[in-house]
Amino acid sequence: MDVIIYCRVSTDKKAQESSLARQKEELYQLADRYSFHVVACIEEQASGYEIEREGIFQMLEMFENGQAEALLIQDETRLGRGNTKIALFHQLDKKSIPIYTVIHDGKLEVSESDSMVLQIVGIVEEYQRKIHNAKIRRGMKKAVANGYNPTNNLRNNGLAPGRERKEVPIEEIVRLRQNNLTFKEIAATLNGLGFNISKATVHRRYKEYQIIDSNKSKG
Repeated sequence: MDVIIYCRVSTDKKAQESSLARQKEELYQLADRYSFHVVACIEEQASGYEIEREGIFQMLEMFENGQAEALLIQDETRLGRGNTKIALFHQLDKKSIPIYTVIHDGKLEVSESDSMVLQIVGIVEEYQRKIHNAKIRRGMKKAVANGYNPTNNLRNNGLAPGRERKEVPIEEIVRLRQNNLTFKEIAATLNGLGFNISKATVHRRYKEYQIIDSNKSKG
């Protein structure tokens, strides 16, 4: 199994260099015991309460890209402390990334209190998804009631599933925007209609449309 080793100390004092070296050595030994293949060893000197760490972003990106399947840390505090630790636990759990620690000499055993918090976070996130989907449905109903027809001007309806759709239906973006849908809701709506488009692309194309329309008005 491909794994990432993550080591962290909280300060840049010279004395901490030996701590980083010790963590690294112990984690490579842990990887050897489980016959893991280490694809990256990330070392950081930063506070565990800080979420904006370059090493954390690198680690999450590698997991997102499928470059590794598990994380190795000395103990849970090396990953983070307080709310930062819970947030990272949650992110890794969503990606089904197991955590192995030197302290447990195997898979991390989450404390009962942390487990309870993670369950609550999961429930809250689920309801946030439900609220978001309900807002999209409500927005679509409002748009349809105001005359919006999602079957009009969708030039890509005939494309085969999975085929890249480069053209963006700017008329639909403008129409949905005029019906008070957010850029995120518009992206979700168009994705549901077969267009592979992100919120950022919707926002960019709408801004381009506004510039073009403004120039036409001036002309």
